[in-house]
Amino acid sequence: MATFVDQVTLHLRAGHGGNGCVSVKREKFKPLAGPDGGNGGNGGDIVLVADPQVTTLLGFHRAPHRASENGGPGMGDHRAGSHGEVMELAVPVGTVVHDEDGGVLIDMDTPDMRFVVAPGGQGGLGNASLATNKRKAPGFALLGTDGWDGDVLLELKTVADVAFVGYPSAGKSSLIAAVSAAKPKIADYPFTTLHPNLGVVQAGEVRYTVADVPGLIEGASEGKGLGLEFLRHVERCSALLHVLDCATLEPGRDPISDLDIILAELEAYPVPDGQLPLLERPQLIALNKIDVPEGHELADFVRPELEARGYRVFEISAVSRAGLRELTFALAELVEADRLEKAKVAAAPRIVIRPRAVNEVDFEVRVEGGSYGNIYRVLGLKPERWVQQTDFENEEAVGFLADRLAKLGIENELFKSGAVAGSTVIIGRGKGMEFDWEPTLTSTAELMMAPRGTDPRLLRGDDRPTHITRRQQYLDRMDAKSAARAELEAEREAGIWNDDDGFAVSRAASEGESDSSD
Repeated sequence: MATFVDQVTLHLRAGHGGNGCVSVKREKFKPLAGPDGGNGGNGGDIVLVADPQVTTLLGFHRAPHRASENGGPGMGDHRAGSHGEVMELAVPVGTVVHDEDGGVLIDMDTPDMRFVVAPGGQGGLGNASLATNKRKAPGFALLGTDGWDGDVLLELKTVADVAFVGYPSAGKSSLIAAVSAAKPKIADYPFTTLHPNLGVVQAGEVRYTVADVPGLIEGASEGKGLGLEFLRHVERCSALLHVLDCATLEPGRDPISDLDIILAELEAYPVPDGQLPLLERPQLIALNKIDVPEGHELADFVRPELEARGYRVFEISAVSRAGLRELTFALAELVEADRLEKAKVAAAPRIVIRPRAVNEVDFEVRVEGGSYGNIYRVLGLKPERWVQQTDFENEEAVGFLADRLAKLGIENELFKSGAVAGSTVIIGRGKGMEFDWEPTLTSTAELMMAPRGTDPRLLRGDDRPTHITRRQQYLDRMDAKSAARAELEAEREAGIWNDDDGFAVSRAASEGESDSSD
């Protein structure tokens, strides 16, 4: 049975929000005392927490399906529903979270870091919260929205200061057991280590961690052998220690050829953006197994060539512990220098506030071709959430949704996109909510002010006046009426008035008619 897992797919379902309540308070002598329906509770979030005590993703490998609690429904007498409990999932420090498309969501490389990977649904409003001066007693409530439902990929990349790299059976596991309290599996056959082993080394006042990772062979950067299962655990290390076998019995192998192959694989492995390439990091070389006579002779033979390449070389034996003290202190110097360098360039924590862009839109209308004409798809956070919150069996709730969509400006955008009465409109992605669109007529002003035989509601695209245009036309008419009234007032002061029958006559003409009648 596997004891170490460093990559797993999680199937998550966050809690749904509770529905709002429709209730009217009833008391003695007050049969209808007003709405008192409470709001629904929010669904529980699923949160990932970087825990230093967790070293493997084995628990998620055995139980990959996780779901949080749903929110409770609202109740009468203004009682809100209970919120779903937040589910916390402990993951090892160094876990990288990917979405379904492979994009990186977050790198949890700091202990106690928290990340809401699956937000819970929003609770619906009760009819008490929907009451306004114009809508005294709503007969509907909003439904709770669904929580996030999907898959994420967790990938563990070991966090260590120094990585021990080398061919299989080079003595890496024996070395980490000799310099730390780690107890890795040790045997005399290749690929004994199938997963990374961590150990803590104390060298004077410096304490650092070392990682013994699976053996590296030619072609590892292309997935050969343990391949990427090894290389991704080297990404976070500050320094590399090449453990070279000086007592190998395999034909055609020697420390120099082993080092060249390892360097080629490290150079071919692409590190994430912003990280230092593997070969540009500090590197030391440990010639292991000098306790064997042939190994000691080979170490003395290859050491000058390695030093000529610029490497600092140590002759060690993990069995007799020869040379380990000097090696551990040399690694401590590299780790301490790297920590000081990072401390210099580390920026102070900042709070980044990203205001909403001025030209950011709440929704967009996409025109898609269909078998029976164009389909107009409305995408946006607000309209999609509003559709989820609507009880389509309640006509008042549907009318409330239509008002919200109209205020957002969706009708005008549909007209601009070429939609007409009866067009198919879908709100949301995929199947979404599909309906035959009927334009909302807020008043009869359009019909009253239109020329005979015309109807502005039937205009298409840019020919139909928008809300802003209609408002400007209304203001122009009001200004024209004011000017007409001012002109009439000026004529009245000049001697023109209205008789009892409503006809305007002059004072002189009226007096003339009186004389003739006499």
